[in-house]
Amino acid sequence: MSDPNNNFQTPTNTTFNSVKFGAKSNLLLWRLLSFLIVFLMWELAGRSDISIAFPPFSKVAVAFVSMIFNGEFTAAYADSLPPLFIGLCITIIGGVIIGISIGLVRSTEWFIMPLLIIFQTAPVSALIPMLTYIYGISDTAKVVAIVILGMPLVALNSYKGIQATSPSLLEMAKSFRASWFDTILFVILPSAQKMIFAGLRLGVSGAFIGIVLAELLITPTGIGDLITYNRFIAHYDKMFATIISILAVAGLTLGGMRKLEDWLFPSEKNE
Repeated sequence: MSDPNNNFQTPTNTTFNSVKFGAKSNLLLWRLLSFLIVFLMWELAGRSDISIAFPPFSKVAVAFVSMIFNGEFTAAYADSLPPLFIGLCITIIGGVIIGISIGLVRSTEWFIMPLLIIFQTAPVSALIPMLTYIYGISDTAKVVAIVILGMPLVALNSYKGIQATSPSLLEMAKSFRASWFDTILFVILPSAQKMIFAGLRLGVSGAFIGIVLAELLITPTGIGDLITYNRFIAHYDKMFATIISILAVAGLTLGGMRKLEDWLFPSEKNE
């Protein structure tokens, strides 16, 4: 004879899953609707002859598809992605290490923190001539521009995450006679993981800005060269298609990082 309690458990779980799926579907629907509204407004504005440099969205979409199949995007991203990847690795690893170090060791905060704040607030475009003078027109200049834009964001957020650790958790670790290493590994870092990942996302955003700025102002290659070239020859549909491709790649990267964060730390999912 079956347990009558089981008859109530399955409908409850089914109802909960249905509500959860419905909420996700509604969120996706609203996002798609917002994109459709923006694209419709873009199309209407482009057809109203505001400027020859502002084509309608339909022309940009056609140019986007054609640039995928004729290999223009492939060639451009083949030049842009290697320095972007190297710069991202340096930004993420270096930023997290620096942020955790200044959060844990008070003496390092006094001379590293001012440098981070200076680089965070400094206009990178003003530093481009100096980078060009030091490193020349090379991929190294691109990597340095990416690191300057991204690393301070990662380091400062990691530092804030370390500093925001609850004192009660530290007291609990102390009462259980946890070692300094165990306190860092099992108390401080788990407490700071949300801020650290927020810093990583900001660092990735800064890295994409850095690679575009570097290719626009330092080396006329890759995605930056594609934007500049199409602007010079008045192919504005291709210029906007290139900009959309950058936004799409950056958005997919940040979305993947959010999914990775939710997978690694399921108890810390963002609402």
